[in-house]
Order: sequence, then structure tokens, then C-alpha cells
Amino acid sequence: MRAAAIIVMGVSGSGKSTIGALLAEALGWPFADADGFHPAANVAKMASGQPLTDEDRWPWLDAIAAHIAAARTAGQPVVVACSALRRAYRDRLRAGHVDVVFLHLAGAPALIAGRQAARQGHFMPPSLMASQFATLEDPAEEADAVTVSVQASPAQVVEAALTQLAFAGMIASPKAGP
Repeated sequence: MRAAAIIVMGVSGSGKSTIGALLAEALGWPFADADGFHPAANVAKMASGQPLTDEDRWPWLDAIAAHIAAARTAGQPVVVACSALRRAYRDRLRAGHVDVVFLHLAGAPALIAGRQAARQGHFMPPSLMASQFATLEDPAEEADAVTVSVQASPAQVVEAALTQLAFAGMIASPKAGP
């Protein structure tokens, strides 16, 4: 199964936007950041330190799934950075399609906390990190997901991601020639 969409997932501060953009560049695919699909009310709620509820998330996830569906219809694979912390959220993003795969960026809470503390200008405050880890349902048992550690440099994380996605048959081998 080749991916029509790779969703780069993980807790806030795991590097979804950075790794997603680099992965998209390496694959020659367009990149979309799910943060841009949030309605203003969701952004304001998170910025005030309140975690989103499922009711807040459903329209957001549906908008991302619609973006993926539009890309699929256009015959254009896409990389999307999206937290997708719970299985129910990933199921909503899959929307019954087997060509949506997930790249889980995993890191220890101390590593992620350090990254969040160094981040400037993001609407998600570090105070919500505990709720992110509490919400995370590890996708390790899901056949359409691979996990990479974010402990290395972004370039090394992307290299590991490309290798694992290719090994799982989700993308063509990045080392394959013409």
C-alpha cells in the first residue's frame, strides 16, 4: 500500500511542523500544517491554557480529512502535520481510506518540555503538555503507523522516517533510482 497522505503526528513540541515540512520536501509532496485548519475559537481556547474537547476537535479533524480527500482527488499525495493523539482522531482522519498513514514522532516528556520552553510565538502553551501526553494513545499496534524517535537532529529524524516508511511499504524507497 502506497500512501496518498502521511500524517506526521505527536504531542505538541515533538516537531511535527519541522519534520513534516522536511519530509514533504524530501518526497516532493505538498505540506499542510493542521494548525492552520483550527477555527479561531480553538486557537483562543488553547492560547488561554484550556485543552480542547472532542467536540472542539471534530470539525477541525473533518477539515483536515477534507483537505486530504481533495489532494487524493487531484492525484497529489500530501504530508500533513497533525497531533492525531487518539485512535478515534486517527480513524476520523483515515475516513475509511487505507492510503492514509501515520508517522508518530515520539520523545520523552523531558525532551519535549525543553523544546516547548524554547519555542516562541506558538499558541499552545507548555502548560498543556501534560494533557497532550495524557491524551496520547500510542499507535504502535496500528498497521498504518510507524514511530520514530525525535531525539536526533531533524535531518536524522527525516532519514529514519523515510527508511521506516519505505520498509513498511508505505512509500517508495528513498534510495531507489529512476
